[in-house]
Amino acid sequence: MSGVDKAKNKAEKVAGKAKEKFGAATDDKDKKHEGKVDQAKSDLKDAGEKVKDAFRH
Repeated sequence: MSGVDKAKNKAEKVAGKAKEKFGAATDDKDKKHEGKVDQAKSDLKDAGEKVKDAFRH
């Protein structure tokens, strides 16, 4: 996994957590759900990158 991809995925996960917390604080269920989805996408991207790395080595 390249450092750039890793940083992008980490940033997406942090942004997702922020959205989730903001949604919880403002009682905005859609925003809270959106944050959880962003975090899940980030986790899936990380997993995909790890699989690619495993086949490269």
